[in-house]
Amino acid sequence: MSCRGLHIGRVILFVLALLPGVLAGTAPAQTIRSAPDRPAGEGEGPYERLILRGVTLIDGTGAPAQGPVDIVIARNRILEVRSVGYPNLPIRPDARPGGATKEIDGAGMYVMPGFVDCHVHAGGGRKAPDVEYVYKLWLAHGVTTVRGVPAGPLDWTLRERARSARNEITAPRIVVYARPGTGDGWLGGPVTTPEKAREWVTWVAAKGADGLKLFAEDPEVMRALITRARELKLGTTAHLAQTGLARMNLRDAARLGLHGAEHFYGLFDSLLADHSVQPYPPDYNYNDEAHRFAQVARLWNQIHPRGSKEWNDLLDELLARKVTLDPTMTIYAASRDVMRARNADWHATYTLPTLMEFFQPSRDAHGSYWFDWTTADEVAWRNFYRVWMSFVNDYKNRGGRVTTGSDSGYIYKLYGFGFIEELELLQEAGFDPLEVIRAATLHGAESLAEPRGQAIEYGVVRPGMLADLVVVDQNPLQNLKVLYGTGAVRLNDRTGQPERVGGVKYTIKDGIVYDARKLLADVAAMVSRAKAGPAPTAGAAGDEPDEAH
Repeated sequence: MSCRGLHIGRVILFVLALLPGVLAGTAPAQTIRSAPDRPAGEGEGPYERLILRGVTLIDGTGAPAQGPVDIVIARNRILEVRSVGYPNLPIRPDARPGGATKEIDGAGMYVMPGFVDCHVHAGGGRKAPDVEYVYKLWLAHGVTTVRGVPAGPLDWTLRERARSARNEITAPRIVVYARPGTGDGWLGGPVTTPEKAREWVTWVAAKGADGLKLFAEDPEVMRALITRARELKLGTTAHLAQTGLARMNLRDAARLGLHGAEHFYGLFDSLLADHSVQPYPPDYNYNDEAHRFAQVARLWNQIHPRGSKEWNDLLDELLARKVTLDPTMTIYAASRDVMRARNADWHATYTLPTLMEFFQPSRDAHGSYWFDWTTADEVAWRNFYRVWMSFVNDYKNRGGRVTTGSDSGYIYKLYGFGFIEELELLQEAGFDPLEVIRAATLHGAESLAEPRGQAIEYGVVRPGMLADLVVVDQNPLQNLKVLYGTGAVRLNDRTGQPERVGGVKYTIKDGIVYDARKLLADVAAMVSRAKAGPAPTAGAAGDEPDEAH
């Protein structure tokens, strides 16, 4: 069947799926199935005294690697980190802590804090109906904490957060950021006034949300949301969508007290050189995603250049106001080379057919804007990345906090794999690998804890911290690609043949040791079954709403 025929067929199926809801006056929500209870044997521990023996430690602070060390874990807390010798020398038995109820021989292995993905969504019926698939991809790539912005419907996500905290499911720790006006039991309708904004923030805080994800709210509503959130010690982050940038860019939002900024929206608009709003083409239509995503990259040469007073003033103001940048570079990376993203190594084995179908060019699948993607579009995005990366790197060099977020599930980005690509993109931006790991661990943890007035409990390998760790049998500082589930290709000098090395070996979350390769095998089996059988039935909860990206 031709591509045109496939697209027409999908549109017909989509319309038929919507028809019952349309006739009833409402369209049905997309659906997502909750994770099953964690079966016996999936993840080992926590142990009374687990010791990782002889590992090389990358502690997350930016400090250089150190080893060999023994790491002692008591139940779900790190009890001791002990240096036990020198590289390439035998370790004296009397130098090592004893009393282990479980030991892992870590000789030749590297240990880091568990990764923090600050921007996630958990799929849904049209893309990935079983959240187990998403959770296992995250954990298989060392992601032990995620911030859902949102991960799914608010009340569903709060329930999943509680189940994960009790380790009833195989899942990362979940931090819940809510969108204004959402949540079961909220009867106040859309949040369109300052009074309604304060009322909703008070209500959602009582439900247990950790923070707010804001979009193109009116300035007076944004002020009320941020002010009330700060009063209640809720975090705030924003995707400053193009529909609101004429009234509020990143500088404006920072002055209201916004804690964090997602993507790049509002950043370039704060630096426009000859306009106060982006000069869109006359036929531009925001709802046409080919327009939206092609035109945003044209901002790269319409702003004050790097090193200018305006550039430096914005850096200084964001730094003074302690704004965290969560750039999520990975989610747009296909825009600068769509063929590379479409043919990534992992799709054949780990990408569900429903998700791969969602990625294909389409007007009704968000982020599938490849209607006629051109060389000129890709060149504009490459130039855009060059400028964007220089700002993010300058901000980091001045002491600004930069975190790692993936936003996967759109634009050819697969959960887990997209997160590792974000690490690579930060290195491309100019981050040293130690700075990359710090962004993915300590800085992520700080960005989630500080708005709540809390001390971090993960994100660094120190006694007293939660036992969230990533164990890999290759050196990630030498090559971040070894963190991909598909590993890195390297020539074996002994055989003369190429081979794949790496992939996370163990992910330890809350003291529970997960075999990352077993998790990936489970995902591969899910994909194989999906390719062989009929489409899955609807799940148990509504999908998260589409993001504007």
